[in-house]
Amino acid sequence: MTEHHIFTMPFARGYPMYVQKAERKNRTRVEVDQIICWLTGYDAAGLQRQIERQADFAAFFAEAPTMHPNCALITGVVCGVRVEDVKDPLMQKIRFLDKLIDELAKGKAMHKILRQ
Repeated sequence: MTEHHIFTMPFARGYPMYVQKAERKNRTRVEVDQIICWLTGYDAAGLQRQIERQADFAAFFAEAPTMHPNCALITGVVCGVRVEDVKDPLMQKIRFLDKLIDELAKGKAMHKILRQ
């Protein structure tokens, strides 16, 4: 089975898309960064390092300090697929991030996005 092309895509290429999606709905880059850091355990400097070194999505998630234990509470549909049903662990992490950014863009309160 071949890997999905997003696994080898640089995270730095996807990151601006997350920010643009949020900003189109009057949300901020700071909120996007907060979501990414909450999900992955990166701090702001660690996130910036990954962006600067052009880490692909596979490396970005493999090197994440720790996935937040509440990421298991992320449910719903992204691109017609239920995120909780995604079998590939890496694809599921990517879909978790997609779902959180979707929730941000839809105006959901940050404490709800972060499952607090």
